[in-house]
Amino acid sequence: MSKVRWVLVLSENWTIVDPNDMKALVRIAQEAEGAGIDAVMLSEHIVLGRSAGSNGVMDNPREYAYPGNQPPDMSWPNSIVLLSAIAAVTEKLRLVGGAIIAPLRHPLLLAKEIATLDRLSEGRFVMLPTVSWHEDEYAALGIPFNRRGAILDEQLEVLAKCWQPGPVSHHGEFFNFDDVWVEPRPQREDGPRLWFGGQEMHAPLLRRLVKYGHGFNPLGVPSSADMDALQSGLEEAGRSLSDIELVGGINGKFETPDSLLDLDQVLEPLPAKVAAGFETICFKPSMYIDDAKQMGAFCRSLIKKSDALLS
Repeated sequence: MSKVRWVLVLSENWTIVDPNDMKALVRIAQEAEGAGIDAVMLSEHIVLGRSAGSNGVMDNPREYAYPGNQPPDMSWPNSIVLLSAIAAVTEKLRLVGGAIIAPLRHPLLLAKEIATLDRLSEGRFVMLPTVSWHEDEYAALGIPFNRRGAILDEQLEVLAKCWQPGPVSHHGEFFNFDDVWVEPRPQREDGPRLWFGGQEMHAPLLRRLVKYGHGFNPLGVPSSADMDALQSGLEEAGRSLSDIELVGGINGKFETPDSLLDLDQVLEPLPAKVAAGFETICFKPSMYIDDAKQMGAFCRSLIKKSDALLS
């Protein structure tokens, strides 16, 4: 087994495959599993507005999609639907909904979708609930953007209830219902694994991690103060940092709009990341290859090179 749990970012690989070719994405996931990759990750948007590219569209299409650098017509498949297709043709691969924008869905519907996918995959689903950044998206769906954090907090409370035996009742600021059963429930009695992330360890993120979290997937490299806050918060709640899967990533700087990254160079900081406890690492294959036929060989090379660095 690899010394690192590798997570293949399946979104945004349009320089390798047509972004509307869903079957090609499923095949990539199958190849990744066969090569020894631990998980695939999908992010999402339901809609994009004109401000999606307000900070300037990415210079190199192989770069990560960040807030404000995306063309409004960028393809974002429905994560839960696509991961369900992948679940049906894989056996061990973890399926990470890496940016499920929870406030855009009713929590009862979300609980149903999550539980169905988790049952289909026999407990392999991982969800990262998020509020996201795109105000146009909230406006289009009629959800108050400035209340999205409070909505997510209440949704997490509802989801926790839905993952217990019914009937379920809830009376909150945003959602109210009495005596309903939400079946099926997820594979695990306490629900699927939940990761949380953000650009910094702000108070709501820390609260969610401590109360509900199984993994921490920060955007970028967390500061020592962020990690100290997480450890202290967990200890105050009777938990330990060892309860949390620490999820990092590898990345680099593109020299030109057409260039690829050098894998050996990008892997150089890996030992330090793993030494800091980040043993689950995300990568996006389109940063390194342009041909889908190279996917299996690339994944095997990634594992071989990283194991050698860590030996």
